[in-house]
Amino acid sequence: MRDRKWIIAGLAVFCFVVLFPMWYGFTTRGAAAAPPEVVLPADDTACVEPTEWMIANHPMLLNEWRNAVIRDGRTEYVSSTGVTYTMSFTGTCLGCHPTRATFCQRCHDYADVQPTCWNCHVEPQGK
Repeated sequence: MRDRKWIIAGLAVFCFVVLFPMWYGFTTRGAAAAPPEVVLPADDTACVEPTEWMIANHPMLLNEWRNAVIRDGRTEYVSSTGVTYTMSFTGTCLGCHPTRATFCQRCHDYADVQPTCWNCHVEPQGK
């Protein structure tokens, strides 16, 4: 029974090490950074689809557009509001959102994603 203090100290250290990630998560949950504010272009009143939908689904829409244009040869997109747009990342999307740093990169950095758009497309220089 002489080793009781070493066993208790060892168990305390073990519990601290094992439970630290959980405690850290609980204590910093409210301190997480707020998502960046989406800055919409001043001169346009509507996007291709409603804003909330675009924030959540723009990667899928861009992939659908890419596949439709490259594989199927279709170039027209009819939105949920009935407006027809040309399926063009460079012409349609970058026409309203010309700066990568202020529009795209802030949200992608926050979400920790690396889009592959710029592998093929030239980065816009802004208006």
